[in-house]
Amino acid sequence: MRAPARFGVAALAAAATVAVSAVIPAVRAADPAPTAPAADISAAAPPVVRPNDVRMNQIQIIGAHNAFHREMQGAELAESIKIDPGYPQWGFYSHASVGDLLERQNVRALEFDLLPDPDGGLYRNPLARQRAGLGPIEDPDMAQPGMKVIHVADQDYNSTCRTFVRCMEQVRTWSRANPGHVPVFLQIELKQTDDRWEKLGGAVSPPWTPELLNDIDTEIRSVFTEDELITADDLRRPGMTLEQSILTHGWPKLSWARGKFMVFFDNAADIRDMYIAHRPNLEGRAVFTRGPEGAPDAAITQVNDPRGANQAVIQDLVRKGYIVRTRSDEPLSTVKNREYSRVPIALDSGAQLVTTDFPTVGMAARYDSDLVAELPGNVPVRCNPVSVPNACKDTGLEH
Repeated sequence: MRAPARFGVAALAAAATVAVSAVIPAVRAADPAPTAPAADISAAAPPVVRPNDVRMNQIQIIGAHNAFHREMQGAELAESIKIDPGYPQWGFYSHASVGDLLERQNVRALEFDLLPDPDGGLYRNPLARQRAGLGPIEDPDMAQPGMKVIHVADQDYNSTCRTFVRCMEQVRTWSRANPGHVPVFLQIELKQTDDRWEKLGGAVSPPWTPELLNDIDTEIRSVFTEDELITADDLRRPGMTLEQSILTHGWPKLSWARGKFMVFFDNAADIRDMYIAHRPNLEGRAVFTRGPEGAPDAAITQVNDPRGANQAVIQDLVRKGYIVRTRSDEPLSTVKNREYSRVPIALDSGAQLVTTDFPTVGMAARYDSDLVAELPGNVPVRCNPVSVPNACKDTGLEH
């Protein structure tokens, strides 16, 4: 049986039950608000909420998983499959360029995988190219020091933008042409080379260190100005942790957040520990971490699979005031197993960021599927079905 058309998927999402939580008060001195907890002021919420007064956590957007990814081609593909015969099961999907994802496919969250390359040139001559008799990658950016954007070094390395700086520059170019957009979220996953390919003669990445994490901050600030970035310093109130500030005073209104960018780590554990060392509230940092509930740095998190009991977990986190990322599909099991119910489940969860590999029609056609993960009406942003006031209107959220 073929997948439902994208019309059907959108209609399922639109018909879903909507839960409503309290209005969360404001954040910054430039955006004054009552200091009472959100639940205490819900009854006083105005009957109509202006788009400018909707908050960052009261919207829902679609994100692109591995937004840079292009599957391998030609001789490189043949050698890539020899290196990992399972590659067609997880690597056969491709995204449009960053600008097209934002402009033509209504994506507002982008995920990039980073590999450290402090001296430059480490990933220029991947195994698949060597075995195909090809020379190093011709892009001169690959020879320069800096974070490289690669899914799997040596084996699945084709990217629409090969360095983190180039990817961010493409985001900034689109943003400056469309300054009324809702905040764009950049999710970064820090990776290292696979020891299986290292043993075959592939690249060996250096371990992540505090110095390399500092380099990520430097690269982000080399592209975006402080006025364009949303950081923990913007949100934290005097005498409070970041988490306390968010849960008590809430996220900024769209009137302040439009045209800006928020960067967060996919990684937890060791990366988080290094990044928050001596900076438990992300003081001076450019990236948000995935702190667990109750931790000073807790503000954004992820629950990748929204199905089953996880949907209620996500809804609870969203009602409390956290921003949550979930996934409406995974490559390529979702389309191959015809698990199409995951899209409306993800949308109904209220997760602010719903990430997909199929954000537009035709991308799943090679699997005899019409699956598309999009918001109802194929709009770039809608009022959140869990955290938003009743009177929020989708129209006007983005200018």
